[in-house]
Amino acid sequence: MISTLLVANRGEIACRIFRTCRELGIRTVAVHSDADENALHARVADTAVRLPGAAPAETYLRGDLIVKAALAAGVDAVHPGYGFLSENPDFARAVLDAGLTWIGPPPEAIEAMASKTRAKELMGLAPLDPAQVTEADLPVLVKAAAGGGGRGMRIVRRLEGLSAALESAGAEAASAFGDGEVFIEPYLEHGRHVEVQILADTHGTIWPLGTRDCSLQRRHQKVIEEAPAPGLSEGLTQDLYALAVQAACAVAYVGAGTVEFLVADGRAHFLEMNTRLQVEHPVTEEAFGIDLVAEQIRIAEGGTLEKDPPRARGHAIEARLYAEDPAHDWAPQTGTLHHLAVPAGVRLDTGYTDGDTIGVHYDPMLAKVVAHAATRAEAIRRLAGALERAEIHGPAANRDLLVRSLRHEEFTSGRMDTGFYDRHLTALTEPAPGSYAPLAAALADAHGRSRFGGWRNLPSQPQVKRYAVAGEEQEVRYWHTREGLAADGVRVVHADERAVVLEVDGVERKFRTTRYGDEVYVGTTRLTALPRFPDPTAQLAPGSLLAPMPGTVVRIADGLAEGATVQAGQGLIWLEAMKMQHQISAPVTGTLTALHARTGRQVEPGTLLAVVQETSS
Repeated sequence: MISTLLVANRGEIACRIFRTCRELGIRTVAVHSDADENALHARVADTAVRLPGAAPAETYLRGDLIVKAALAAGVDAVHPGYGFLSENPDFARAVLDAGLTWIGPPPEAIEAMASKTRAKELMGLAPLDPAQVTEADLPVLVKAAAGGGGRGMRIVRRLEGLSAALESAGAEAASAFGDGEVFIEPYLEHGRHVEVQILADTHGTIWPLGTRDCSLQRRHQKVIEEAPAPGLSEGLTQDLYALAVQAACAVAYVGAGTVEFLVADGRAHFLEMNTRLQVEHPVTEEAFGIDLVAEQIRIAEGGTLEKDPPRARGHAIEARLYAEDPAHDWAPQTGTLHHLAVPAGVRLDTGYTDGDTIGVHYDPMLAKVVAHAATRAEAIRRLAGALERAEIHGPAANRDLLVRSLRHEEFTSGRMDTGFYDRHLTALTEPAPGSYAPLAAALADAHGRSRFGGWRNLPSQPQVKRYAVAGEEQEVRYWHTREGLAADGVRVVHADERAVVLEVDGVERKFRTTRYGDEVYVGTTRLTALPRFPDPTAQLAPGSLLAPMPGTVVRIADGLAEGATVQAGQGLIWLEAMKMQHQISAPVTGTLTALHARTGRQVEPGTLLAVVQETSS
């Protein structure tokens, strides 16, 4: 029996595994980098071991250090979570060679499926040869042979872009997984991403534990997932189950795993097998009433599965809440997460708590919010409503996008595919119509000032405040009067630092307000209070290229120097942040008049990287 377990991972998945361990009476050990010293997963574990360094390559990707930590902490089992070393056969062998229990499949199974190219060979498929790709093959997908999570993937629609895609995908894969091998496969524009959860014991029993639809993706990384996948025929579902079991049998699989497919024209196309727990495993747990982590542990202890898996009950949907800006190329955000709370009735899996810092080293996922209900429509309504009322005080997040996506007719009718955001992102990220949030913020800030210097016996000029809301500046005006605060078009019923009530057209509207320095939250709206008088030194030259996020300059275009002629859309500088690479392109055709970026330099959002002066016409 396992008594003490180390999770070779961080954040949300480590906290989730620790939760099950506590329920089972198993002591827990966390590992953490220097950047994660005060992270939630390190705090909630019974014991924590430091891995010196901050970047993943120095810490969570160092199997030798993790095994050393496990032995030092006296554990008898290691769970890899997902990502990092979870699909590394050498790490699994090192854990077993140290005399510890490995909560996962045999190293040989990981080895067989960890390389997506070999996995396709096992299923009778073969990738495309880069030297033989023609116009007729386009579009194609360049894909990392190791790892997952959408990293190391590029869609190629023009042959002249293939070489650059192979290079950039390989660099990103090497950074994220320590393996830069990539391959090419056909890209199906309008397929659905459907997967089958499997669970297998050491006695030959394999459960195909339902389907999941994960079609809503950004950067080839899943955003919204659900179980079971809607709209599949019984015949297609059984085909998916059969192919998943075939893949498991081919490698003598043990434990929890996922077989992924692209479904198009009523047919299933094998993509890969993930030999680990998936990020989206909670929807299967909610739909089937099962704890997959507990089952993983029981299987590792030699337990036996029943002959038949449990039956699904109702429908579950999960949304991944990211600190990112979907309207600006999904740029990841950093800063202090002041407060995160969701209404009762939904599941929240997170690795953060109030006051934690969202840094630059890791994936920007804040949390997973999961709703379960008797029907798909009820689950959608419950999840969208919970997200809409969630309190997320901190860096910009994708919450509004998630709510709009869940309520989009294409999603509610089950007609979505992997091109959903390609078609709808612009509409889904349009700024919301003008609201009373800036006025409520101003009135909350003004509370208590009317008695001392605000009110005038004679009519006076209005008080003016300016806020940045969704990247746009808004100005509000209000007055201090004998009766209290007043504003045009509304009646101020109540105003204090925490709550404002406005009567608009006979209807009272309530606003909850919270302030952290210049950051103001009115309900679910995030505002930034702007100075009364703009700083004249903050003006930038036209064509200035600013860092859209914190990160590291990992590449500058070959031969790029001040005075060079550049073309609009040409890649100039590449930043790496949160394990993703982001290209900074020339906004216009012109001359590079300044280049401040240097390879290896850490930059903050708004750092001036370069200036491109447009060519006069």
